[in-house]
Amino acid sequence: MTHPNVQIFGEVLFDHFPDGRQVLGGAPFNVAWHLAAFGAAPRFISAVGADTEGERIRAGMEDWGLITSCLQTDPTHPTGAVQVSLIDGEPSYDIVPECAYDFVRAPEDITPGGLLYHGTLALREPVSAATLDELKSAGPDLIFLDVNLREPWWSLDQTRELVTEADWVKLNRDELARLSDAAPEHEGWLASDPDSQSALTELAQRFLERHDLTGLIVTLGAEGALGLTQDADPVLVAPPHALDVVDTVGAGDAFASVTLLGLIHGWPLATVLERAQAFAARIVGQRGATGTDRAIYEVPWFSDHQPS
Repeated sequence: MTHPNVQIFGEVLFDHFPDGRQVLGGAPFNVAWHLAAFGAAPRFISAVGADTEGERIRAGMEDWGLITSCLQTDPTHPTGAVQVSLIDGEPSYDIVPECAYDFVRAPEDITPGGLLYHGTLALREPVSAATLDELKSAGPDLIFLDVNLREPWWSLDQTRELVTEADWVKLNRDELARLSDAAPEHEGWLASDPDSQSALTELAQRFLERHDLTGLIVTLGAEGALGLTQDADPVLVAPPHALDVVDTVGAGDAFASVTLLGLIHGWPLATVLERAQAFAARIVGQRGATGTDRAIYEVPWFSDHQPS
């Protein structure tokens, strides 16, 4: 069976919830987790500590079928951790600094071509930032940037440079406004408001053109998502009605994973967004960003797009 070359670079950690549970997390890890379940066989490039948490992550990856050859063990830094607080269903994060994923070294067998996915959090230390530069210099066919602005672990200049170097970018409405130096006229541009929707689409179009992107996806929370490309009309999709929300941790990562599948298989933009939104709706119905229930991946289009 032949698989596309998909490399996922960035953080892996444990999300610590108020009820005492610990759930595997980190946006790139979540994306790799979902892609593995969908048969994409991603190479996940990251690091864990030489500790119990690191052993649990490696064992969990092996049990799930995730490739572990690019998961490094850092003997001097602990496995990543985040304290998650939920206020009215919305997550808040306390991200522990100087973790193993901040010190990821370049793999010995960097693979050219294919798709390279990365976020922004794992670039807060120069070691991992340099590794991403090496991965990019190998010449991937497509670079997908998943913006994730977590205070105080980002800078405007660095993030804008990352956007310019990418082909596709995914971010939320507030991140678009911050990176564009444009503040919304009121809190939250509602997709149901034609004037606000028009202003948001115009801002996104300017962002796409300014950074010469192939594609841009703006997630809108309860209002859905907006997608733009250079050669097609903007596409807006809404989430399913009567959505049963347990928590929203990992919804964006679920959305990103199916978006990557769509890019790999050449789906039309509207199809990409509809399927990504539908899968994200499944994830918000569970606690945490990942789980081991494979039934959640039983979607009508899955069998039609496995590698052959």
